Amino acid sequence: MAIIAIVFGSYCHGEEVIARVSKQLDYKDIVSRLFNITSQRYNVSADQLLQSLVPPPPPVAKSLIAQELDLAYLQTVLAELMEPDKAIISGCPAFLIPANISHVLRVCLIADVAHRRSNSLKIDGGSEDDATARIKDDDLKLATCAAHFSHRPVYDESLYDIVIPMDQTSVSDAAAIICEQAQSEAVATTERSREAVAGFRLASEIKVALLQKGWRVEVFAEAGHVIVGINDHVLNMKRLQTKIERKVMSFPGVTEVTTKLGSKYSPPSANPWNDVDVPPRILLVDDEKEFVQTLSERLRTRSLESTIAYNGEQALEMLKSDVADVIVLDLRMPGIDGIETLRRVKKQYPGVEVIILTGHGSKREQEIAEELGAFAYLQKPVNVNELARVMKAAYMRAKGKT
Repeated sequence: MAIIAIVFGSYCHGEEVIARVSKQLDYKDIVSRLFNITSQRYNVSADQLLQSLVPPPPPVAKSLIAQELDLAYLQTVLAELMEPDKAIISGCPAFLIPANISHVLRVCLIADVAHRRSNSLKIDGGSEDDATARIKDDDLKLATCAAHFSHRPVYDESLYDIVIPMDQTSVSDAAAIICEQAQSEAVATTERSREAVAGFRLASEIKVALLQKGWRVEVFAEAGHVIVGINDHVLNMKRLQTKIERKVMSFPGVTEVTTKLGSKYSPPSANPWNDVDVPPRILLVDDEKEFVQTLSERLRTRSLESTIAYNGEQALEMLKSDVADVIVLDLRMPGIDGIETLRRVKKQYPGVEVIILTGHGSKREQEIAEELGAFAYLQKPVNVNELARVMKAAYMRAKGKT
C-alpha cells in the first residue's frame, strides 16, 4: 500500500483524520520518530530542525547553508523511514518527499476560513481577530515549506492526489476516502518506486557530505547516476566540480556523476553594494586565523573591505579609534568570549550591528545573543553571498535606512 503524506490547514480536523487512518490501516505517523532520530544522530536539537523546516523571518533566520544542512539531515532519516511501507508523514515534513516517488498518496485537508475560525474560537478562545491571526500564522508556516520545496502555493491542488474540503466532509468520511485511495493501484508500491526511495536516500546522504564541506548543492540520484547542482559562485568552478565529483564517487553504489549549475545559482553582481554611497566599515572577529583571513579575502571579491581582530579584547580596542558599522563575531574565543564582547559592544556602541557567526553555538546562546541585540545568528559553514546579504541588511539598519 501507499505511504500517506497529509498536509492540513490548522483547525481542519487534521489530527483526528490522521488518527482514524492510522487505526484503520494500522499505519504509524512517523514525524515524531523523524525528528527524534535526526536529532540524536546529528546532534541537532529538534527545535533547530523545526526552525530550519519552518524558518522565522530575518534577522533571526539562520544562514542558508545551515538551514539546508538541517533539511538534508531530515531527508536522510526520512528516506530510511520510508523504506518500509505503512507510514504516515504529516504536516511540513510531507514537503521533504521528492515528487518522483510514486507510491506516496499526497493528501490536503483544508476548509474555508469561516469554518476554521469557528473551530479556532472553540478550541483556543479569544476574539475573531485572534482566531484569524492564528490561522494566517499557521498558513504562513505551511506556505514557507511549500515554496521552498515545490515553488508553488501550499494549497495548489496540483501538489496533491486528493484535496478534501473539511467544511463539507466529516472526519470519518475523510478517513474512509484516504484509506480507499491508499489501497488503489495508482499508488501501489513497485520495484521502480522502491528504487526511487533508495535514490532519495543516497542523494540525501551525499548532500549532507557536500554541505558539511561548505558547498551549497542540490543532489538527485537514480540507478547509480548522481546529478549535483552547484549553487555557489566560486572563482574556480572547474576545480570545485572536480572536488565534488571525487567526493561523490567515494559513495558505494555511485557509478556516474554529473555536475552542473544549480537551480538557485546566481553569480554576484560586480558590486553588490553599488547602491551604497559610503563604503561600510566591517570588523571580523574570530580567533581562527585561517578562517577569518579567508573570509576577508572572499568578501573582498564582492567589493567588501574588512578589518580583522583575533579576539574580543582586540576588537574592543580597535573600536575605540575606528567604530565599525557591522561586526561579524565568533562566539568561542579565548579571553573575552563572543557573548561578553557582544554585551560590551551594544552597551558602548549601540548603533553598531553585530552578526554572530559561529560553528559551536547552542540554542541558549542564540537566545542570549538575540536578547543582547545581535542582528542575526548564523552558523558555520556559511555561504559568503548569504553573509554579504545579511551584512548589507545590518548596514542599512545601522544607517537608519530600514
